[in-house]
Amino acid sequence: MKRDKIRSPVFLEGWASEEGKERTSWPPGVRQSGDSDAELLDAYSRAVVAVVDAVGPAIVSISIGRQSSENEFEALGAGSGFVIAPDGYLVTNSHVATGAKKIEVSFMDGKRLEARLVGKDGSTDLALLNVTASGLPYAHLGDSSELRVGQLVIAMGNPYGFESTVSTGVISALGRTLRSQEGRLIENIIQHTAPLNPGNSGGPLLDSRGRVVGVNTAIIAMAQGIGFSIPSATAKWVVSQLISQGKVRRGFLGIVGYRRQLDRKLVRFFGLNKSQAVEIASTDPQGPARSAGVIRGDLVVAINGRDVASVDDIYHLLSEWRANQPLRLSIIRGKNRIEVDVVPAEEG
Repeated sequence: MKRDKIRSPVFLEGWASEEGKERTSWPPGVRQSGDSDAELLDAYSRAVVAVVDAVGPAIVSISIGRQSSENEFEALGAGSGFVIAPDGYLVTNSHVATGAKKIEVSFMDGKRLEARLVGKDGSTDLALLNVTASGLPYAHLGDSSELRVGQLVIAMGNPYGFESTVSTGVISALGRTLRSQEGRLIENIIQHTAPLNPGNSGGPLLDSRGRVVGVNTAIIAMAQGIGFSIPSATAKWVVSQLISQGKVRRGFLGIVGYRRQLDRKLVRFFGLNKSQAVEIASTDPQGPARSAGVIRGDLVVAINGRDVASVDDIYHLLSEWRANQPLRLSIIRGKNRIEVDVVPAEEG
């Protein structure tokens, strides 16, 4: 029986044809040598263009300033943002809106509206604005927990108010920690390679389906091609808090941590329900966690019996917990699992 010719010298482990059977196709997602680079690039371009066309109208330019003596708006700073609801709610960075006496929002169709600050959260560098309008085009918040390193992402902004700026890249790391302009540590950051400029701060980071997976927050001036974004999972939680309370209420433990993938043997040995935990990177010398005995390198796997797999899990729990009421942290330290009682303070 005549067999198909192998059209690539690359050996595909686990894909040898069975004895007596013909090889009729290649594994899903494996490129054949006959594929055209031009076709692949064209598909990539079409995906990006489709996202820009769909989401572009929801991207806005944000100008902060004051009323001049001539009763005109005097701009002192600018950034980007995006509409998340047709009734006028917009997300941007906290540092964009901080200190603003007056805020104006410009849309791609040329419309300008005055915005009010609903609330902001410096710990995540997120702010929520509102304009008096209805039926606005808006972007959908996706699920950042599904992100994978190497995934295509698209960064958009509107620094000038006329049209969106667009850059593309890939997710290069997850769970980073970044210090904000105010000196705060922002945790669980997405690092990506879509180039950003300062005017894009507050704009969305999108996946190839046009869903918002992050909020662009900063660049490192001396490191070309590195961008950072707040995960959409964090943004969803912060927005809900700002809408309901005007600020984010959370207990303060005085820890900095990041998601840690656990070894399967460790998961089985301790009978854990999840294969991730939060590893403590540092503790505040004056914080409740340090006082209770939490140390660098501890793996927090549960709080009050609730599994913890990310910094967001801790944020969510603390937002529901009264300050000065003790919490029990389940910690893996070396070969032991210990319980530590911590009394969180209210974050100031």
